[in-house]
Amino acid sequence: MPFKLRLICMRMIIMPSIEASNLSKHYGSFAAVSKLNLKIEGAKCVGFLGPNGAGKTTTLKMFTDLIRPSSGEALINGINVHKQKRKALESVGTLIEMPEIYPALTPREALSMIAEIRGVPKAERKTRIEEAVAEVRMNEWIDKRVGKFSKGMKQRICVASAILSDPSVVLLDEPTSGLDPRGMSEVRDIIKALKNKKRLIFMSSHLLSEVSDVCDEVAIIDHGELLVYDTLSNVTSKVSGGESVVEIGLRNTVDAEQVTKIAAKLPYIAKAEKSDGTTFRIHFDGGLEAQEKLLADLVKMKIGIVSYKPASSALEGAYLSLIKNTL
Repeated sequence: MPFKLRLICMRMIIMPSIEASNLSKHYGSFAAVSKLNLKIEGAKCVGFLGPNGAGKTTTLKMFTDLIRPSSGEALINGINVHKQKRKALESVGTLIEMPEIYPALTPREALSMIAEIRGVPKAERKTRIEEAVAEVRMNEWIDKRVGKFSKGMKQRICVASAILSDPSVVLLDEPTSGLDPRGMSEVRDIIKALKNKKRLIFMSSHLLSEVSDVCDEVAIIDHGELLVYDTLSNVTSKVSGGESVVEIGLRNTVDAEQVTKIAAKLPYIAKAEKSDGTTFRIHFDGGLEAQEKLLADLVKMKIGIVSYKPASSALEGAYLSLIKNTL
């Protein structure tokens, strides 16, 4: 069976999943990760949040067998990574920390080496490389020397290497770290596009706005321990005592008077406030059901909605509240 067809069949049979079961890593008396229990299933993007030193990278390295756990298990698609490494990782793409590409190579040459190492059949390598490069929007640079690339362009090629074998699970460790605003925006847009390929994306970050913009769910870790795992709206709602905040983006600019008029038509919301030129925030009580009703009512108003997401400020409040409680 051809390589790509085999991967498609695997996806039809297995819902992508990752699971940490009592996963721990100790360095002497120091616990980098402590009895972590986390199970994520389905095609979605999950943000892995926590302060520096919280255990995010250590966890990702245990999921890829770069680090052996002191105890517990790391499972990918139900397979123990440390006992059946090749089988567990054959449907996984990873970008851990900041790998470098030899500057004298072109993306085609670098990805050809990676494709060979990962066992992509020789007859399919050219197609897979070109598809992966197209996904990260680097087609016109595929035969240029990497040494001439900006940091953001190099990072996009690194993302291409992670999706080269068309994985069902993608693990990303702070993929926009060290990039300028334009580079960060480009990589975030690529990650959003990856979600459309029915993949499970687990992405560590310490940028709350990034997680709010890209992710569907969030897991927050501190001192090696899981504090919460849920949808973005449920996390912010739980910590704020039931109040949720969403940010609505419109096609055209909006002023305070317009926001007031919109709020007047929705008596069940607590507060509405202008955010910037084309966005405003709405505070309301409840979780996903209330959020669904709010979106439906806003769409009926035909006000030109182009985006609807949990506000980054709401996630920031939840994050700081949870982290503060562990100090």
